[in-house]
Amino acid sequence: MVDTIGLWIGFLLFVFIMLTLDLGVFHRKAHEVHVKEALAWTVFWIALAFFFNLAIYFWFGTEKALEFLTGYLIEKALSVDNIFVFILIFSYFKVGAQYQHRVLFWGILGALIMRGIFIAAGISLIQRLHWIIYVFGAFLIFTGIKLALQKDKNIAPEKNPILKLARKLIPITSVSSENPDGRFFVHKSDGLWATPLFLVLVLIETTDVIFAVDSIPAILAITLDPFIVYTSNVFAILGLRALYFALAGIIQWFHYLHYGLSFILVFVGTKMLIMDIFKIPILLSLCVIAVVLSMAIVASILWPQPKQDTTIRL
Repeated sequence: MVDTIGLWIGFLLFVFIMLTLDLGVFHRKAHEVHVKEALAWTVFWIALAFFFNLAIYFWFGTEKALEFLTGYLIEKALSVDNIFVFILIFSYFKVGAQYQHRVLFWGILGALIMRGIFIAAGISLIQRLHWIIYVFGAFLIFTGIKLALQKDKNIAPEKNPILKLARKLIPITSVSSENPDGRFFVHKSDGLWATPLFLVLVLIETTDVIFAVDSIPAILAITLDPFIVYTSNVFAILGLRALYFALAGIIQWFHYLHYGLSFILVFVGTKMLIMDIFKIPILLSLCVIAVVLSMAIVASILWPQPKQDTTIRL
């Protein structure tokens, strides 16, 4: 396993520097992120991930490099599913385009911490209770089948227990005009009040926890090396904001993508269930995942979803 304190400290310092530059320099002023800017950042984060993958290849060899690349590809593919939900959340709460980046930044910062906890817990469970790997595998297969059968994505914030608890514990303003600067908290005559934007952040964080329940077991089917698992997760998450702004306007075109994601979850779940009998080579796993994602994207382009007929007939 890649497990040296120096590597962990160096990587976490790198993440801290990148996040500081992101919010403190490049996006210090709230503004609408246009597609051109988002595409440039998307290319930057993907290139950075591949450079890191190349460094792993030279430091630790082919096997670790393939594990990172496969894990990164899985996490990146599953993160696209997050974008659908982010669009619904921002639309539901009518969040201005200029504030969406700030919400996603703090949401992803929380996700980095939560993913670390989930990864440590998952690896610890597998190492202490080997049979738990079969539970993870069965859960991924169930999730994959459920995803394939799911037709529409809907959110019901008013039913979210975390939001209900937040509303009970914290006074929350109800008028968006009271928050012209896009802050999460504002001072009023009777104390500190949370803004609706804070509720959006809470919902983004809880949504990521739900997605992590799917994605962490999926990557644990590829490797149990905590450094490889966490770094591949981090690079996928760091590029999620840029990917959101790049794809937000066209994400509905990829209507077959969820079938590809469904197949991948079933595949890695099966890989976990049979790993004590037959270990699927990491290179084969990478090829299967890459081919399935490519087929789902190409199919979406070749066979676009028919437009719904909105004509009113008397």
